[in-house]
Amino acid sequence: QVQLVESGGGLVQPGDSLRLSCVASGNIGAVDTMGWYRQRPGMARELVAIIRRDGSADYAETLENRFTISRVNAERTVSLQSNNLGPEDTAVYFCNARILVQRWNVYWGQGTQVTVSE
Repeated sequence: QVQLVESGGGLVQPGDSLRLSCVASGNIGAVDTMGWYRQRPGMARELVAIIRRDGSADYAETLENRFTISRVNAERTVSLQSNNLGPEDTAVYFCNARILVQRWNVYWGQGTQVTVSE
């Protein structure tokens, strides 16, 4: 069974930085693209960033100047560094990954809450 587990969320103040991490575990053959999404209150889940196995990445246009995605293939981890956070970044942040078990499937983590507030 494959699991994605996020960590690093919490309550921060406006202007703070935060680093989220996600690790994939289980009977994994290979990990392809990994990504971070978020769901803000009352809104649909949206893309933050994805990163391919070769390290190339794509970002949501409005976030790429404050967010940086990275991965360590050998550790099956993906991280998201976020800077200058504002209340509009309050959301549940989800990790996902395309993983080969017996076939390729996309898996999601349970999410980690990030709250930006005074």
